[in-house]
Amino acid sequence: MTRAAGAPVNAGESILLTPPGYLQRATLPLPALVLLLPMVVMYEVGTRYFTTAARHGQDQQIIAFSKMQDFFHLFGATGRHLPALAVVASLLAWHIARNDKWRVDLATVVGMGIESLVLSLPVLLLGFLINRYFALAATSATPTSALTVVTDGVRDRLIMDLGAGVYEEFVFRLVLFALFSLVLKDLLKLHNGVVYLLMVVLSGVLFSAYHYWNPAEQWVWRIFAFRALAGAYFGIIFLFRGFGVTAASHAFYDIIITLL
Repeated sequence: MTRAAGAPVNAGESILLTPPGYLQRATLPLPALVLLLPMVVMYEVGTRYFTTAARHGQDQQIIAFSKMQDFFHLFGATGRHLPALAVVASLLAWHIARNDKWRVDLATVVGMGIESLVLSLPVLLLGFLINRYFALAATSATPTSALTVVTDGVRDRLIMDLGAGVYEEFVFRLVLFALFSLVLKDLLKLHNGVVYLLMVVLSGVLFSAYHYWNPAEQWVWRIFAFRALAGAYFGIIFLFRGFGVTAASHAFYDIIITLL
């Protein structure tokens, strides 16, 4: 979050100068960590013990999680929990860098959860409209299809939904937007409005393309378009409401789709 409008958009920062109160507190890294940590833990425990793959001695992960592991492996770092530690460490480092107080208002975290649920609903509406006018687009377009192993059952999908919300948003919003800011704003010196537009559009397209790492995924342009629009929408949420609300909104959307 920026402390003043027009400041560089670093990892997870809001482009708005939000007034004191909930709107500002909900964009801070420590409340985001408190909101998302249960999702991280449930995903770690779920993929370790409760998925169908885990019960057969196999590993089943969101592709974003696996690619984060591959990235760390390039530097000689290995470990099952490195992506989770990276998310936690990034938010803690961001909190320390801001020199914020080590205090979280429970009402703020609850509010973030409610806000995230509400912000997930437009994606459902988008999926409904595309499914109505372009058949089969929405029912196959849930971001949780980007798995390294095909899921089996509602329990598996719910576990993957939690991982999709946290790790896909970590990669495609928190990390990617920071890189875009470095290149587009700091190096190329583009106007803020152009930078934000390119961030949203490019991250949406890359988010949609990322799902084709799944070898079972078949190309359908309507599904690609839906995911790109959904990714752009999450990018807008990220710019205005920060990482915590964005990741939780993504997870809530996936969970609702699974339950429906």
